[in-house]
Amino acid sequence: MHPFYISVTDINYNEKTQSLEIAQKIFWDDLEVTLGNLSGEKIDFLKPEEPEELEKLIEEYLLEKNNLFVNGQQVKLVYIGYEIEEDAAWFYLEGKQVLTPKSAKIRNAILINDFHDQQNMVNFYVDGKPKTLILYKGHEEGNLKF
Repeated sequence: MHPFYISVTDINYNEKTQSLEIAQKIFWDDLEVTLGNLSGEKIDFLKPEEPEELEKLIEEYLLEKNNLFVNGQQVKLVYIGYEIEEDAAWFYLEGKQVLTPKSAKIRNAILINDFHDQQNMVNFYVDGKPKTLILYKGHEEGNLKF
């Protein structure tokens, strides 16, 4: 248990590959609670009984709770994987065939249903310059202009 509930999402626009490289840092113990509530089973990130099932649960959850529109077009996100780093984990997603962002509409509802003071900070980098949103219960989406 920790005194605050926050996730950090870094979205980097890669002009060379015309893709969005997304890394989300989430406290894995909070995600265990949320995924456990959804599946009705105990989730263990450090020693999963069925790693493939855990990976599938994570992928479904992240793709459902993250929505991204760039220049008015929905970006199809693909889940890549995750790695654990002490008390948090980094989860990786990608969006391909994205033209240089002029505007973005971002929805991030991660953990909000299970932790009422959850805040999701989103940093969107275009040309190395970040724009930031703080999303939370009742305000799960926001808009950015570049």
